[in-house]
Amino acid sequence: MFRISIFSILVILLNLAVIGVLVYLVILLIRALRKYLASSDVRKKKQETKKSLGEVIRACRTERNMTQEFVAEALGVSRQAVSKWESGASEPSTSNLLALAKLFDISPAELLEQVQ
Repeated sequence: MFRISIFSILVILLNLAVIGVLVYLVILLIRALRKYLASSDVRKKKQETKKSLGEVIRACRTERNMTQEFVAEALGVSRQAVSKWESGASEPSTSNLLALAKLFDISPAELLEQVQ
C-alpha cells in the first residue's frame, strides 16, 4: 500500500501554509489598490488645495487675464520679480503682497487663505 511519512505530511502542510500566506497577501494588495483607486478624487482635491504662495499668485493673475509684465508695472517691480514670486524662488514683501491683493481685488486674508 501507499505509505505517507511524517516528513511528507509536514512538507505538504508547509506548502499549504505558504500558499495561504500568498493568497492572503494578494487579497490585501487588491484591497489596498481598490482603496487607492477609489481615493483619486480626494487626492486630486487635496492637491488642488495644496498651493504655494507662488502658485496662488499665478492662479489669481491668470484668472484675471493679467500678464506678469502688467502686474510688475502695476506694482512698480520688475517682471523678473513677479516671475520669481510665481516660481517660488522668492516671496513678495508684505507691501507687495498687500498691493497684489488690491490689484487682484481680493483681501490679503483671502489671498493667504489659499496657501497651504
